[in-house]
Amino acid sequence: MAIQFGGLNLNEKENKSKPETVSEHIKCLIIGSGPAGYTAAIYAARANLKPVIIQGMQPGGQLTTTTEVENFPGYPQGVTGPVLMEDLKAQAERFGTEIRWGEVTSVDFSVSPKRIVVDESTVITADSVIISTGATAKYLGLEDEKKYSGSGVSACATCDGFFYRGLKVAVVGGGDTACEEASYLSGLAEKVYLIVRKDFLRASKAMQERVFRNPKIEVLFNHNTKSLYGDGLLEGANLIKNQGKPDEQEVKIEVQGFFLAIGHQPNSKVFADYIETDENGYIKTTHGTSKTNVKGVFAAGDIQDPVYKQAITAAGSGCMAALDAEKYLAELE
Repeated sequence: MAIQFGGLNLNEKENKSKPETVSEHIKCLIIGSGPAGYTAAIYAARANLKPVIIQGMQPGGQLTTTTEVENFPGYPQGVTGPVLMEDLKAQAERFGTEIRWGEVTSVDFSVSPKRIVVDESTVITADSVIISTGATAKYLGLEDEKKYSGSGVSACATCDGFFYRGLKVAVVGGGDTACEEASYLSGLAEKVYLIVRKDFLRASKAMQERVFRNPKIEVLFNHNTKSLYGDGLLEGANLIKNQGKPDEQEVKIEVQGFFLAIGHQPNSKVFADYIETDENGYIKTTHGTSKTNVKGVFAAGDIQDPVYKQAITAAGSGCMAALDAEKYLAELE
């Protein structure tokens, strides 16, 4: 019998807001399939936790959009991002990890076991959950950014800067990250343009001084990027100086690399009702562990790392999460 309250059928409301039938129970659920998720799966599977990975909207994570990776241990000749992720996936599957398509659309971490809804339809419960959904780099929103992705456009100077030795590059941003990346690239590139939309840098004074003292870095204040150009590979950028002002003018710079340093967006929104995050959305973990504020829920990779954001550090934290989950489950039993 349906319960009426204020003219609303509560049973109907519940049925529309979330599915009720639990399809299965999982010992260790891993949400996300980047280096952190796959590494966590390798360790969890070898510990007989029978992990299941929900891949998310971008199976393999950000590395699947990267061409050459030369700083991941074990690949002396380098490896492409997609191949690296396929190798990690195959290793996880070798030990019995089940990898599934799908996206986690809601969770309830107030109950034990944890309740997870996939694709708004499939409900599963899990004794332990490892969140490794990563962080998405922010882009300007230009169509050209997609066009030259992997062919000149990058959101990680430490990942891809090596390929621009002796070339001209541009970094977009005015904060500490942008200044750090410009400084890093100046040790590799012939010239670095720092494109800043305002008339000042938001970076710390020390970082600003470091940039201004560097003869290889030219700061372009009051500049916005209009478009990128090149025949197959990036050749340059069209900028607008003093946009919207009487003295507005177009400026063209020749660059072979275009690096975005305007921040990342952690993919933590779906967990926000239960998991503590910092002011930017990165999940908080207990120092030296992968533990979140919810028992049995762990976080690994870029979702909890606003500093390093490297594949190898993500993989290391994935290992930590699996070991923490293993210990938690042992104590639970």
